[in-house]
Amino acid sequence: MEAMKQMLLLRIVGTLFVTLAVNGCSTATPIVSEWRNPAQASGSFRRLMIVGPSGDAGVQRNFEDEFVAQLAAMGVDALASYRYMPDTGETSENILKQAAHEARADGLLLMRPVRVEEKTNYPPVGPPISFGIFGSNVGAEWYGIPGASGPYRYNEYTSETALYDVARNELVWTGTVKGKEPTNVQTAIKSYVQTVTKALAAQDLLPKS
Repeated sequence: MEAMKQMLLLRIVGTLFVTLAVNGCSTATPIVSEWRNPAQASGSFRRLMIVGPSGDAGVQRNFEDEFVAQLAAMGVDALASYRYMPDTGETSENILKQAAHEARADGLLLMRPVRVEEKTNYPPVGPPISFGIFGSNVGAEWYGIPGASGPYRYNEYTSETALYDVARNELVWTGTVKGKEPTNVQTAIKSYVQTVTKALAAQDLLPKS
């Protein structure tokens, strides 16, 4: 039961809090790996079908709608998959590719949950104390005051976003990332979409604006 609960969380929220390290952006959630097919032509995709994480219809629709809006500003015609397919939960990759083909999309962008791991964070034994000749905010720091809160557990989610060339049925780009549960799902969706679209643009897979 616990494993099923963790997988559901992975599908709904874990995949949303993605912060790719794009264009020098420093984030606390690193990209684990990123790959681009070197044979893919630059600026290849002008019409993309977007497939959000399954498990929660509302989250999936918000996810896809946000992609449609942001990609439109970049000159890309993005299609929300929920407008082309019935809401039946899990759908095979082949069916998704067929739907993208029938919608005349040249690319399919989808997300896959990979795994969820329970982590333990061990805080320092006390709050940092600063001291120095320029006041309390400048100088060395040390940790030595007892009484800080103890270790706590949290879930770390790993997910993969993949872009396929529909006509050639080939994988073009993947980004595997890790993240924690967001405090605000809608904010996390916007952040995720922005970082992924920037990553695709940085890899020269979208048309120049």
